[in-house]
Amino acid sequence: MATARHPLPQDLIGASLDSIMTSYVGRFKDKKPDWAAFEDAKIEGFKRAQHRFIGAGGSGKYGDSSVIPPRGFTLSIMYVEPGQGNAAHTHEVEEVFFVLDGFLTVFIEDEEGNRLETRLGKWECVACPPGVIHGYINDSLAPVYFQVMLGRAKPETMGYSDEKLYTKRDHHLK
Repeated sequence: MATARHPLPQDLIGASLDSIMTSYVGRFKDKKPDWAAFEDAKIEGFKRAQHRFIGAGGSGKYGDSSVIPPRGFTLSIMYVEPGQGNAAHTHEVEEVFFVLDGFLTVFIEDEEGNRLETRLGKWECVACPPGVIHGYINDSLAPVYFQVMLGRAKPETMGYSDEKLYTKRDHHLK
């Protein structure tokens, strides 16, 4: 006989093992790339596809039955073609980029415009602390796949550094 050492969340009390397994397994084949997951993804140079696994990442788009319900964090896989990336931004929580395949140049900036960059390869990651301006670009010759985790089940919309993007930061949700 097995003994659970921690209590179940309220919403799982009485749930069958089958319903738990069905609700908490995510398969890449079931994911649809979301090319409009972020406001800046409409702009050349920032185009990318998000494959949601847990939660809704920065987009706030719920309702996809293939997405695992979030509890304490979100998890997505990003697909980025050469020459594309994302706009400099911040979050209220930590964000992690973990490269699965390819190369990704990540950057951090301060409010005076100073920038540091580093290139990540397969199985390398960066953790971006809350409030630190950051972003990435695929400046290689091949697509990159990487995992993105945010430290909250439903994070706030990205805080773009660019004022124009910031004022439209949630337009993609409408």
